Amino acid sequence: MSRLLVCHHLIKEIILTRRIVLMPERTRAPAFIDGLYGKLVEGGINYFFPSANLQAIETGLEPAACGMTNSSDQTSLDLCWLGSRYSLTRNEPFSTEELKLLKGIGAVLDSRYRTIADTDRVEKRFELFRGLPEDRYVSACIDGDPYAQEIWQGPDRVEDTIEVLRTSSLSTYENRRISTGALLFGKYPDPCHEPPVTPVGALRYSPAVTSIRSFYRLCDGLQTLALVDQNGFLAEIVDVEEWARPFADTNLPVPPPARYKTHARATLCGGHVCMILTPNGEMKIFADGVQVFHFLDGRWRLTDAQRKYDLWKEAIRDTELAERLFTTALNLAEDRRGGLLVVLDDPEMAASLVSRTDLLTSLPNHGQHAVAGAKDQFHYLLHQKRIMDVPSAVLETVARIDGGIVLDSQSNLLAFGAILRHPDLTDVFPETIEGGRTTAAISASRFGNVLKISEDGLISFFQNGRCIWDI
Repeated sequence: MSRLLVCHHLIKEIILTRRIVLMPERTRAPAFIDGLYGKLVEGGINYFFPSANLQAIETGLEPAACGMTNSSDQTSLDLCWLGSRYSLTRNEPFSTEELKLLKGIGAVLDSRYRTIADTDRVEKRFELFRGLPEDRYVSACIDGDPYAQEIWQGPDRVEDTIEVLRTSSLSTYENRRISTGALLFGKYPDPCHEPPVTPVGALRYSPAVTSIRSFYRLCDGLQTLALVDQNGFLAEIVDVEEWARPFADTNLPVPPPARYKTHARATLCGGHVCMILTPNGEMKIFADGVQVFHFLDGRWRLTDAQRKYDLWKEAIRDTELAERLFTTALNLAEDRRGGLLVVLDDPEMAASLVSRTDLLTSLPNHGQHAVAGAKDQFHYLLHQKRIMDVPSAVLETVARIDGGIVLDSQSNLLAFGAILRHPDLTDVFPETIEGGRTTAAISASRFGNVLKISEDGLISFFQNGRCIWDI
């Protein structure tokens, strides 16, 4: 009897202790959630906008729908998110695509905040918290419908596809890296394609399909894509070139890599989204005829291709030449080949940047023997050539030669495979020096406009000694 009495007192003490412990936790929970989501806001913005300055201006406000106010010069934003007000500033204006991404970040966090505060629905909405936050931000930027409703409904087709591609990138099939992709049927009218009918027994296009080994042979992402219907189910396999054929003569807003031109065209109408895993292990997302995101070096990057291409065209002042060089750089990057493309403002400055033996104007004299094995023995092949008159394949082949291609604003080829002269820039640009090619690009940009192609797939535009953009 005494033991039962002791047990009774122990149980009573445990219950009282749990009440004492739990009650303060319940009162502190909202503050903890607010603090947590404040950090998530900072993390999401710093992930995609590392050069911007984010400051919390006011906290402790009533949580309300996300609001965003832009300044007159487009360089400063006032954000009202999740009961706090933030100031986001940087030296250059925010583009339309960047504002769209910021709204996507806010929509995801707002939806999660409302769900976690609603204890009656949190278990039913567990899927909203699956996956990486940055994947959700990318998804909401491309298709914000799943996050626009008061109660998150799902499915999130874009996030599901990202998970499929990510899982596939970590796998091999018969000791080979996997390339695959999906075309998410859009939500707008498309006169060229009927909405797919969900087949009986259709599988949801989600990470679960990757457990089926033969899935990796269904489509290669280059010529064939998995067609995902509006409900997120795998409906059929399509030929991407055949799908894009109705738009074969339509000009694209931004030149894509030659390998993925049809992928971009496939998204020109109907709001379709094309998502692929390339043989290089890179994820690319196309929408509205433009590549909007890519996953490279372990992180997502907003391509913002329209704005960056416009800046390049404005600098070159020749649309055809700008397109030729931009496309060449994209194709080299896709093949993981490095290079430098230099367009001089004044061709007379070539002698200050390139050695005399590298200039195409310095052909060996007929009365002298050229040095055996020297590159200038081939100069006659491209002497007095214009870039616009050289086939694209030839230009890309020549650009692979160690060194840089130098031309003037009239597209006259001045040098190829040239080792560019440059001073020691470490003291001038201590934070931007990364390697020989970057140093050469910074130096050459003092004389004109430079595209630097890295072997890791990044392209950088340099002008006046600084990097204007990366893509």
